[in-house]
Amino acid sequence: MTDTEMQAFAAWTNLAETTFLLPPTDPAADYAVRIFTPGREMPFAGHPTLGSCAAWLHAGGVAKSQDTVWQECQIGLVEIDVAGDVSAFVAPPTGVAPLPQADQTRLIQALGLDPAQVVRCAQLDNGPVWQVLELQSAADVLAIDAARVAWPTFVALGVVGPYPDGSPVDYEVRNLAPSSGMSEDPITGSLNAAIVQWMHAEGRLIRDLTMSQGTLMGREGRVFVRRSGDQIKIGGHVQILIEGVLTL
Repeated sequence: MTDTEMQAFAAWTNLAETTFLLPPTDPAADYAVRIFTPGREMPFAGHPTLGSCAAWLHAGGVAKSQDTVWQECQIGLVEIDVAGDVSAFVAPPTGVAPLPQADQTRLIQALGLDPAQVVRCAQLDNGPVWQVLELQSAADVLAIDAARVAWPTFVALGVVGPYPDGSPVDYEVRNLAPSSGMSEDPITGSLNAAIVQWMHAEGRLIRDLTMSQGTLMGREGRVFVRRSGDQIKIGGHVQILIEGVLTL
């Protein structure tokens, strides 16, 4: 398929992402993937990574390495651990930079926040480039009205805040104004991966975490963050929901 045909098909499905599996060009990879939203191609994304891996294995794919699948995408090779009940990809390297003051002010005003609610902020790059605000609490995150921001005026906007100690999950994450054209994304592995790499870079990732996303959409999204030596793994449950044949 041509690039134009892939993009047209992704627009037709109107799913958050549509992926296409191809023979890899890197001999170390098991397969290559291209990831499209209805409007553009993504260099990397989290749940399309885990979902594509599950679909590849379901369709009879056999990995070169036991318990590990190597995926080739625009950011390079991504390692996927398929040994346990919850598959997980190794969080890719993430660039951490200050969020320009003008962008901070613009986002705080657009979201209707009190500046005192913002604990820290950063611009994170793990393929997608994220502008992320960390708020004082998960309640502050959940109180934001997603209708206040929209793509493409606001692109790759992440908000995160902690739950009280003893809660079943550690943080609430929201991806507002995603490039899929929706007002909010129900689950975003790449955003969660960028956030925990940011925490790690600042010495704040001191234990495994469970992240919640999609709460206000009626979706109990869960992202499982596990430290494994020098690696940080981002995991989530995957189900095969639809299987069939397409005629294009």
